[in-house]
Amino acid sequence: MQRHHHASAAPLSVSRSSVPLSGTIAVPGDKSISHRALMLASLAEGRTTITGLLEGEDVLRTAQAMRALGAKITHEGEKWIVEGRGVGALSEPEDVLDMGNSGTAARLLSGILSSHGITSIMTGDASLRSRPMRRVTVPLAENGSCFVTRKGERLPMAIVGSRQATPISYRLPVASAQVKSAILLAGLNAQGETRVEEPVATRDHTENMLRHFGVPVQIDKIPEGGRLISLTGPAALKAHDVVVPGDPSSSAFPIVAALLVPNSEIVIVGVGLNVLRTGLFATLREMGAVLLVENERIEGGEPVGDLRVKASALHGVDVPPERAPSMIDEYPVLAVACAFANGSSRLRGLEELRVKESDRLSATVALLVANGVSVRVEDDDMIIDGRDSNKPIGGGTVETKMDHRLAMSAIVLGLAADLPVHVDDTAFIDTSFPGFVSLMNGLGAGL
Repeated sequence: MQRHHHASAAPLSVSRSSVPLSGTIAVPGDKSISHRALMLASLAEGRTTITGLLEGEDVLRTAQAMRALGAKITHEGEKWIVEGRGVGALSEPEDVLDMGNSGTAARLLSGILSSHGITSIMTGDASLRSRPMRRVTVPLAENGSCFVTRKGERLPMAIVGSRQATPISYRLPVASAQVKSAILLAGLNAQGETRVEEPVATRDHTENMLRHFGVPVQIDKIPEGGRLISLTGPAALKAHDVVVPGDPSSSAFPIVAALLVPNSEIVIVGVGLNVLRTGLFATLREMGAVLLVENERIEGGEPVGDLRVKASALHGVDVPPERAPSMIDEYPVLAVACAFANGSSRLRGLEELRVKESDRLSATVALLVANGVSVRVEDDDMIIDGRDSNKPIGGGTVETKMDHRLAMSAIVLGLAADLPVHVDDTAFIDTSFPGFVSLMNGLGAGL
């Protein structure tokens, strides 16, 4: 496989931390919530101030797209100010909307555009242009909108919004928060009740934030553990300030580092604690981690708290497959924690990891094997043998394959390992966690 590096790769050699990690930090804002805050504030009447927005490339593309659709968006320091247009009042964009690498933004915005009577064209980078959009275009077309895509239902795509959108009623064939969200957002400018049935509960950030902006969203349980979500349009959104919680997926890296580096104690303030996102925290506690929640509160419709983490002696764990959706992005760093635990661990039901930014399952296995950890894959389970006092951990080179989570997991491994760990490239960590290396150094990591 050909390797494509950024113009300037940033390799890093990570040695065991010589001091405990200590201090109080905040992690970047939650990406899922940042996209939704910009979109809903643009559809609201009045002025919304957003604090803590994740200023990564993906989210900035969403801001650019909403500006092109007529919202006025400015930012001063930490604060982003959005003057909304109101539902139904978006203006036709003069140019193509470029969504960069963000599948979330492309799919959610497709929903909004499908029920506004304007024509728009959407594209993205090479990676996004290779991903099929059929999952959203099929249900969205039921409201009278029309989508013209390239072969294979791919971007660039023209969207001819429906002038009088009818409400959609749809049962999701597979669980997808993005498809559910696209349909609900389309329903904001449709006449009547929009209904989505999901077979299993998926991330509910869209529902929480719609309520935050004053839209009544109805959620009913249906047999087999699924849910029926409905709203009635046309809906009016009222401007309402948003504080974006810290991303729980990003907090995973300093948390595991503090658990593994002896005598560490850190506090991470304002982390999102949505139960559909915190499978990792539950798993680490089962392994014996001291992970305390303090100062719990609700921000922007989401539960938030401060996390206090103390270095802990971890033991092996058996993680059930049904926990995978609530921690899908955290398996690489969990695997690192398992490598330092007493006894072996079994992480079950990881088929979804084969289709992330890279084949994250095989890349995680390679990261461990290169550094002397004994690991094997049986079907969709990963089995990791914990710490063996006769066998040092570390000493290898990790090929990150431009996967930001693998790069950060490798750094965490190095901070606790016996021998230095070489990471081939860290340049792209900033896409999801701007300033990660300097934040870890502020805790004493010495990178």
